[in-house]
Amino acid sequence: MLERLRVIDSHTGGEPTRLVIDGGPDFQRLLTEGYVGPADDIAQRLRHVVRALERDHEDLRRGIICEPRSSEHWVGAWLLPPVDPANLCGVIFFNNVGYLGMCGHGTLGLMASLAYLGRANVGTYGIETPVGVVQAELRDAHHTTIGNVPSFLYRSDVSVPLVDRASVVGDLAWGGNWFFLAQAPAEAGPLTLANLPGLLRLTLELQASMEAHGITGPQGERIDHVELFAAGEPGADSRNFVLCPGGAYDRSPCGTGTSAKVACLAAHGKLASGQTWVQESITGSRFTASYQPLTAAEKAPAGCPVGMLAVRPSITGAAHVCGDTTLIFDPQDPFRAGIPA
Repeated sequence: MLERLRVIDSHTGGEPTRLVIDGGPDFQRLLTEGYVGPADDIAQRLRHVVRALERDHEDLRRGIICEPRSSEHWVGAWLLPPVDPANLCGVIFFNNVGYLGMCGHGTLGLMASLAYLGRANVGTYGIETPVGVVQAELRDAHHTTIGNVPSFLYRSDVSVPLVDRASVVGDLAWGGNWFFLAQAPAEAGPLTLANLPGLLRLTLELQASMEAHGITGPQGERIDHVELFAAGEPGADSRNFVLCPGGAYDRSPCGTGTSAKVACLAAHGKLASGQTWVQESITGSRFTASYQPLTAAEKAPAGCPVGMLAVRPSITGAAHVCGDTTLIFDPQDPFRAGIPA
């Protein structure tokens, strides 16, 4: 029997998102079946769903996001009913190699897609993710401001050794995913599309070196994103190149990466609360970011060092719908679950 999934495709500053809106697993059941944690812990419940997806639905993940239906550059998103009816929805993001805690560009794409479907109007909504509830203010059909999860600098001046070239020194930070952020070394060349092969080689080597040398988050988390930065074009504070898990680079300025960036700037005293930061991607697309410190009533996120400033970033960007498609999964198709890596 053919299986059909309806998806809405969008791009955020050039970075694509594929939102599954119909078909696939029974998420209402997965949210409760086998769950033994606190009923009000939304993030834990969505992480429970992720484990079920990893256990029982890997063929669908690969089939949706890998060739021949898609490619390693895409991020997928499962649309879930909300745990808390006060929120708009839940979302679980994934790519060609697995699941993501949060995805900033994907949340912008989610909101543009829901606006296209008539499921969201101008206003502010809670969006449930496996790392917590984020706020999304839909400003018009394309523009959204995300109030991301609390972000922080974990370690500064981390030296990552490389073969046949000087070590690269940077920060480890959390912005909804784990990042190593470093000034682009001069020998890497400019952060331009013409220089992609060299930038990919360097960032993949940095990623591999961190794994080989045990450079991790506070609980052994893999640092699966690498962000190099340099001076931006006029009107931008910085330009970045972001390597994502699975070996693809981010066409957008990266929402969780920009969140990690402003957390580092705040910790180093280089960006004041409420001050804007314009982050430019390697394609030239831009996000506008700022932050507010956590309130006295808010708890610092797990892993944030004692005494370290944790901040709540805001990211504004634009996304555009570019497809409304039905994917077909034929049991006789030898590549139904994607081309094996």
